[in-house]
Amino acid sequence: MQIDAVDQRIIALLVADARASYADIGTRVSLSAPAVKRRVDRLRATGVIRGFTAVVDPAAVGWTTEAFVELFCAGRTTPAQIGVAARRHPEVVGAYTVSGEADALVHLRAADIAHLEAALERLRAESFVTSTRSTIVLSRLVESPGVGPSAG
Repeated sequence: MQIDAVDQRIIALLVADARASYADIGTRVSLSAPAVKRRVDRLRATGVIRGFTAVVDPAAVGWTTEAFVELFCAGRTTPAQIGVAARRHPEVVGAYTVSGEADALVHLRAADIAHLEAALERLRAESFVTSTRSTIVLSRLVESPGVGPSAG
């Protein structure tokens, strides 16, 4: 599917605020609300836009401790197995296969160090995990909600 500059701007605006109205977006990209809706419908139908979600501030719900955990896995552990296991843990906010020594990188969020330790122990208990290496986040420096050009 061809995505033009207007589609890219619409995507960026939706990433910045998924609740923006078609009229508001249309004003920013010089289209009518119905034209924006048609483009968003097309982007959804082709899978470019997979859904809309709320972004929750982890601090607002008390989950202020986070870590990145390298997973080292046994033998022929597949990415699918890692993904299924990661979804079982509510503290996991992201899981990725990676190059390098580790087989996967898992991003965890927890309420405090004790909660993080419990989550790590549960993750380590997965049958295919042979070892882990953790890095605790001290501060967040840069976060970006999506892809593409700036919505500004």
